[in-house]
Amino acid sequence: MTAPDRDKLLVVEDDDGLCRQYRWAFPGRTVLTANSRAEAMEVLERERPAVAVIDLGLPPDPDGVTEGFATLHDLLAICPDMKVIVATGNGAKRNAIHAIGHGAHDFYEKPVDIDVLRLIVERAFRLFDLEAENRALGAIAGSSPIKSVITAADSMLKICRDIEKLAQTDVPVLLLGDSGTGKEVLARALHDLSPRAGGPFIAINCGAIPEHLLESELFGHERGAFTGAVRQTLGRVELAQKGTLFLDEIGDLPMSLQVKLLRFLQEHVIERVGGRKSIPVDARIVSATNQNLEQRVETQQFRMDLFYRLNIVSVRIPPLRERPGDAVLLGRYFLARFARESGRRVIGLSEEAVAALAAHPWPGNIRELENRIRRGAIMAEGRFVEPADLELAPADAAVIDLRTARQRAEREAIHIAIAHSQGSIATAARRLGVSRPTLYALIESLGIADLVKAGYSNDQSEPITESEAQ
Repeated sequence: MTAPDRDKLLVVEDDDGLCRQYRWAFPGRTVLTANSRAEAMEVLERERPAVAVIDLGLPPDPDGVTEGFATLHDLLAICPDMKVIVATGNGAKRNAIHAIGHGAHDFYEKPVDIDVLRLIVERAFRLFDLEAENRALGAIAGSSPIKSVITAADSMLKICRDIEKLAQTDVPVLLLGDSGTGKEVLARALHDLSPRAGGPFIAINCGAIPEHLLESELFGHERGAFTGAVRQTLGRVELAQKGTLFLDEIGDLPMSLQVKLLRFLQEHVIERVGGRKSIPVDARIVSATNQNLEQRVETQQFRMDLFYRLNIVSVRIPPLRERPGDAVLLGRYFLARFARESGRRVIGLSEEAVAALAAHPWPGNIRELENRIRRGAIMAEGRFVEPADLELAPADAAVIDLRTARQRAEREAIHIAIAHSQGSIATAARRLGVSRPTLYALIESLGIADLVKAGYSNDQSEPITESEAQ
């Protein structure tokens, strides 16, 4: 089924004079007309308009509403995403409300006030555009090399490819990045993509456990090792046998335990607290920190030999503010998830919310974004989350006009599609549901031709066909 055309308006009206008036009222739209339900179905199959205006009083029942309701039903059956606006006579609001209950987007009363109708129709187009963009970006969201990582930023896409390569080795990996950037997600991806995926993934935060308990947590203890040790307990290292041990905030590991961890990395054996037996353990080590470990080595707060054992390969994860487009992409992903979990009928982010997400510096990174979106999903009063629901200031003091908002959304969608298409304009065009010539024209008109010049386009071997050029 072809996607609806965002600029086409279908008018189902048996009054030819009114049809001419509608054409005059919407000069920037392609206005298609039909005098009956049968004609409307023919136009719909051929043209796929995004918005329709229908008179409920259509022949053969011009004084009733049966044919109008049948037309509404048939339109939405073929194109459920279409926004349908119904026209009713004076004092017939009951029929309009009934129509909205059956899927109509809005209504207006005859005689027609063109200014009011224009406002209703343009609002319907705006809603259609927002929903389409949310669906398109949501579909692109899951297409990074690692399914658990939602990104469109080139830097993160490269990191995902590096993680895929590193997963096939068994070397220790050190993940570097600010708090909330997704270090544990990448650590788990390293495990899930590795030959150890069938084994356990054991995580421990070295900075969250008091020093006097951390040794026992990591290496376990024998019965009677200390007061309260009534039975033998395995530590996190042992529990990670044949799997992966993730040491988060490794920079906070006390010096006394750094020696024991170094021995494990060198000899692959541990001793439980209160025990003397060397226990062999086969586990891969992945560690993470938001600190400068080299600086801590210089100040003798971290062992140099342990640092070099852990830092055979390091991966630096950029903060969210350095990942173009990701705040909006992740925001839409979280919103869809939270709305589904809570049963809220929130469709997506408003244009102003999108702009606010893109402008915010995100000091708390993805964790802050997730919390703000969760709040927005709960607090939203309409079908779209607004900046106030997220406790964010609007990006601009001035009102964002529709043209600017659409251009911003188009730039974002094109950037994401090209990034996920490895530079292929043809593939990006297919993702976006447009032809290559249309995509090239959009790139030029939006002033982002540098994407192609920078090497994104590798379609020289795929000439534009005659049918595409038309």
